[in-house]
Amino acid sequence: MQIAFFIGRIIFGLYWLRVAFNHIKHVDMLAGYAGSKNVPSAKVAVIGTGILALLGGFSIILGLYTTIGIILLVIFLVGVSFKMHAYWTVTDTQAKMGESVNFMKNVALAASLLIMLGITQAMWMYPFGF
Repeated sequence: MQIAFFIGRIIFGLYWLRVAFNHIKHVDMLAGYAGSKNVPSAKVAVIGTGILALLGGFSIILGLYTTIGIILLVIFLVGVSFKMHAYWTVTDTQAKMGESVNFMKNVALAASLLIMLGITQAMWMYPFGF
Protein backbone atom coordinates (compact mmCIF):
# COMPACT_ATOMS: atom_id res chain seq x y z
CA MET A 1 0.00 0.00 0.00
CA GLN A 2 2.88 2.37 0.56
CA ILE A 3 3.78 2.29 -3.13
CA ALA A 4 0.16 3.05 -4.07
CA PHE A 5 0.16 5.98 -1.65
CA PHE A 6 3.47 7.22 -3.10
CA ILE A 7 2.28 6.96 -6.72
CA GLY A 8 -1.01 8.64 -5.86
CA ARG A 9 0.84 11.40 -4.05
CA ILE A 10 3.04 12.05 -7.09
CA ILE A 11 0.08 12.12 -9.50
CA PHE A 12 -1.95 14.35 -7.19
CA GLY A 13 1.00 16.70 -6.67
CA LEU A 14 1.63 16.89 -10.42
CA TYR A 15 -2.01 17.87 -10.92
CA TRP A 16 -1.44 20.88 -8.65
CA LEU A 17 1.83 21.78 -10.37
CA ARG A 18 -0.05 21.81 -13.68
CA VAL A 19 -2.68 24.10 -12.15
CA ALA A 20 0.12 26.40 -10.97
CA PHE A 21 1.83 26.34 -14.38
CA ASN A 22 -1.43 27.27 -16.11
CA HIS A 23 -2.03 30.13 -13.67
CA ILE A 24 1.41 31.57 -14.34
CA LYS A 25 1.52 30.89 -18.10
CA HIS A 26 -2.00 32.16 -18.80
CA VAL A 27 -2.18 34.86 -16.14
CA ASP A 28 -3.68 37.52 -18.41
CA MET A 29 -6.35 35.23 -19.83
CA LEU A 30 -7.29 33.88 -16.39
CA ALA A 31 -7.26 37.39 -14.92
CA GLY A 32 -9.75 38.44 -17.61
CA TYR A 33 -11.98 35.52 -16.70
CA ALA A 34 -11.62 36.24 -12.97
CA GLY A 35 -12.44 39.89 -13.65
CA SER A 36 -15.62 38.81 -15.40
CA LYS A 37 -16.56 37.05 -12.15
CA ASN A 38 -15.96 40.30 -10.21
CA VAL A 39 -12.79 39.09 -8.52
CA PRO A 40 -11.03 42.16 -7.09
CA SER A 41 -7.41 42.59 -8.23
CA ALA A 42 -7.92 39.68 -10.61
CA LYS A 43 -4.32 39.45 -11.85
CA VAL A 44 -2.95 39.43 -8.30
CA ALA A 45 -5.56 36.79 -7.36
CA VAL A 46 -4.55 34.57 -10.29
CA ILE A 47 -0.86 34.85 -9.41
CA GLY A 48 -1.62 34.26 -5.74
CA THR A 49 -3.68 31.16 -6.42
CA GLY A 50 -0.94 29.94 -8.76
CA ILE A 51 1.56 30.27 -5.91
CA LEU A 52 -0.78 28.40 -3.55
CA ALA A 53 -1.06 25.56 -6.09
CA LEU A 54 2.71 25.53 -6.66
CA LEU A 55 3.58 25.37 -2.96
CA GLY A 56 0.88 22.82 -2.24
CA GLY A 57 1.85 20.64 -5.18
CA PHE A 58 5.52 20.56 -4.22
CA SER A 59 4.59 19.89 -0.60
CA ILE A 60 2.55 16.83 -1.58
CA ILE A 61 5.14 15.49 -4.03
CA LEU A 62 8.07 15.95 -1.67
CA GLY A 63 6.18 15.00 1.48
CA LEU A 64 7.50 18.13 3.21
CA TYR A 65 5.36 20.41 5.35
CA THR A 66 2.33 18.50 4.09
CA THR A 67 -0.03 20.01 6.65
CA ILE A 68 0.83 23.51 5.43
CA GLY A 69 0.69 22.44 1.77
CA ILE A 70 -2.70 20.84 2.19
CA ILE A 71 -4.07 23.88 4.01
CA LEU A 72 -2.83 26.12 1.17
CA LEU A 73 -4.63 23.96 -1.38
CA VAL A 74 -7.85 23.93 0.65
CA ILE A 75 -7.66 27.75 0.83
CA PHE A 76 -7.20 27.78 -2.95
CA LEU A 77 -10.22 25.54 -3.49
CA VAL A 78 -12.55 27.36 -1.11
CA GLY A 79 -11.77 30.74 -2.68
CA VAL A 80 -11.93 29.56 -6.26
CA SER A 81 -15.01 27.39 -5.79
CA PHE A 82 -17.26 29.97 -4.21
CA LYS A 83 -16.11 32.91 -6.32
CA MET A 84 -15.41 31.40 -9.73
CA HIS A 85 -17.87 28.49 -9.82
CA ALA A 86 -20.92 29.89 -8.02
CA TYR A 87 -23.34 27.92 -10.17
CA TRP A 88 -26.32 29.03 -8.06
CA THR A 89 -25.93 32.55 -9.47
CA VAL A 90 -25.89 31.46 -13.14
CA THR A 91 -29.11 31.65 -15.15
CA ASP A 92 -27.99 30.06 -18.44
CA THR A 93 -28.69 26.31 -18.14
CA GLN A 94 -25.57 25.11 -19.97
CA ALA A 95 -23.25 27.52 -18.15
CA LYS A 96 -24.88 26.58 -14.85
CA MET A 97 -24.19 22.90 -15.52
CA GLY A 98 -20.52 23.62 -16.30
CA GLU A 99 -20.08 25.72 -13.18
CA SER A 100 -21.85 23.05 -11.11
CA VAL A 101 -19.47 20.36 -12.39
CA ASN A 102 -16.42 22.51 -11.58
CA PHE A 103 -17.78 23.41 -8.16
CA MET A 104 -18.44 19.76 -7.30
CA LYS A 105 -15.01 18.72 -8.63
CA ASN A 106 -13.45 21.27 -6.31
CA VAL A 107 -15.53 20.01 -3.39
CA ALA A 108 -14.27 16.48 -4.11
CA LEU A 109 -10.67 17.73 -4.33
CA ALA A 110 -11.08 19.58 -1.01
CA ALA A 111 -12.51 16.42 0.58
CA SER A 112 -9.54 14.43 -0.77
CA LEU A 113 -7.15 16.96 0.71
CA LEU A 114 -8.86 16.76 4.09
CA ILE A 115 -8.58 12.96 3.95
CA MET A 116 -4.88 13.34 3.09
CA LEU A 117 -4.50 15.67 6.05
CA GLY A 118 -5.98 13.00 8.30
CA ILE A 119 -3.72 10.34 6.78
CA THR A 120 -0.57 12.42 7.16
CA GLN A 121 -1.49 13.23 10.77
CA ALA A 122 -2.12 9.54 11.49
CA MET A 123 1.18 8.59 9.86
CA TRP A 124 2.98 11.09 12.05
CA MET A 125 1.23 9.89 15.19
CA TYR A 126 1.63 6.18 14.36
CA PRO A 127 4.71 5.91 12.14
CA PHE A 128 4.80 2.11 12.37
CA GLY A 129 1.17 1.48 11.47
CA PHE A 130 -2.12 1.43 13.33
